[in-house]
Amino acid sequence: MNSKQWRSKALSLCLIIATIATYSMVALAGSDKKAGELLISGSNINGVMVNGEAAQSGRSIFSSSTIATPENTNATINFGKIGIIKLAPNTTLALSFSENGINGDLITGTVTVLNAENKVNIKTINGEVVKLNAGESATSGNAKQDDDDNDGGSAWLIWALIFGGAIAGVVIAATTSNNDISLGGGTTVVSPSR
Repeated sequence: MNSKQWRSKALSLCLIIATIATYSMVALAGSDKKAGELLISGSNINGVMVNGEAAQSGRSIFSSSTIATPENTNATINFGKIGIIKLAPNTTLALSFSENGINGDLITGTVTVLNAENKVNIKTINGEVVKLNAGESATSGNAKQDDDDNDGGSAWLIWALIFGGAIAGVVIAATTSNNDISLGGGTTVVSPSR
């Protein structure tokens, strides 16, 4: 073989290797891995830790991450259509999620569900799994808390007053008419069977 053929074969081999390397990089870059966006607010925005390292607002959060917020700082994680959760100050949450929903182990603090496609499952320190809807919170060591002030705490009192007033009205009406209650007026009642 002459030198011209060697150069041609070597150049062809290099082009084939470069093409394979380029397409394999494109295939690896096209991951279907879901990510959330971290949004930080409060007085200590540089103190939020993700997997033990300092995190800035806008950072991508992947499944199997642990997020810790310092005092006076909130962290909101937006998972797009899956949901949005908020970590209160002094909260540590081990987080996992997929397109089916959000799960987490709450080590300390409070987590609130701002929006969710499905219920958010939070395991508290005492081992209880709490299923949260939008507007509900879980605190480490405590069960679910409802942030919507519609829990009906004094609604039974209103119904008791209404029924009590109705009963009192019937009793007063029956006692003041000298037992002269006539139902149906003066009509004759005919029995269907003789």
